[in-house]
Amino acid sequence: MIVSRWQAPIVPDVDQIKLMFEAEGLVPFEEVIEPQQDIKDHRHPFDEVRMVAKGELHLNVAGNMLLLRPGDKIVIPSNTKHSKKVMAEIACTCICAHRSF
Repeated sequence: MIVSRWQAPIVPDVDQIKLMFEAEGLVPFEEVIEPQQDIKDHRHPFDEVRMVAKGELHLNVAGNMLLLRPGDKIVIPSNTKHSKKVMAEIACTCICAHRSF
């Protein structure tokens, strides 16, 4: 798992994040997780790349609890158990992509 915290004062918007992913050779898609939505433990046969555009996302990646805020990016390796939840009263918008190796 690789987490990159956004350090600049201005956070990129949805379109800018999509462009950044495309520059990495990824095909981005938008995912909105509603308030209090809880996505239980699951795994993927590919690396999951995710950057928060709006809101906050609580992740449990193989027992590691993380909070991602706007601009934060994570790469979750394939076959890694993870879950996610939005605990705030506003939805969380993420830009996601799958990376195959």
